[in-house]
Amino acid sequence: MNDRLIEHMTASDFDSKKYDVALVSVGSTETHGGHLPLSTDTYVAYEIAKAVAERVDHAFVVPPLFFGMSEHYKQGSFYISLKSEHLIYVLKDIFESLYNNGVKKIVVINGHDGNIAPLEVAGREFKVNHKDVVIAVLEKWWELPGKLLPEGFFEVWNGLGHAGEGETSICLHLFPELVKMEEAKGRVPYLPPNLDVKWDFSELTDTVASGDPTKATPEKGKKMMEVVVEAVVSFIEDMDRRGWKYGYLEK
Repeated sequence: MNDRLIEHMTASDFDSKKYDVALVSVGSTETHGGHLPLSTDTYVAYEIAKAVAERVDHAFVVPPLFFGMSEHYKQGSFYISLKSEHLIYVLKDIFESLYNNGVKKIVVINGHDGNIAPLEVAGREFKVNHKDVVIAVLEKWWELPGKLLPEGFFEVWNGLGHAGEGETSICLHLFPELVKMEEAKGRVPYLPPNLDVKWDFSELTDTVASGDPTKATPEKGKKMMEVVVEAVVSFIEDMDRRGWKYGYLEK
């Protein structure tokens, strides 16, 4: 039994604890090249959430959401997608349920690019109607390692990509038994600077993977996991010190 996972607890278990921070992991189910499991985004986000909970004694982990907005990954051999508007409602229902159970500190670990816009809408709208809640979102965990690790840590595209060097590395660290490196291949696409092109994935690669997964190693994945977890733990510890207050603070 893991006493931080809500699915392992009884009602009395939860009531007896002093958990006040909910860790919500949001992922997807879609093709990740030929070498990573379909639910990579969910598994990684969930493992980050569990690792954070191990270091924050008043945090608990909500069961992960295995489905996100994945319409732009139709190129792959298999995907399950929620429409953006449906995902927004699902997220707001999760937030509402947590709130109704007295949880007003919500930290979301997002594992999938298609969930970013729905999370923004759901979080903003929920906050407007619940001024006393704090919702914080790690929108793009996959970008953090390239910012926090030493320059040159990654060999290609700063570790970015769908099933690329970074994502494949963290999978090799977390669940190597699900990775088939003999199938690993990808493409590094050209994306113009400054503006965000709303691409369909078939425009970026013909391998259902972008970046270069062949450069991935479990050692890189371990370092990536460490810096991402540390970033979330540091956020929670900082908020704890400040009483979960932010913005304009009276002296």
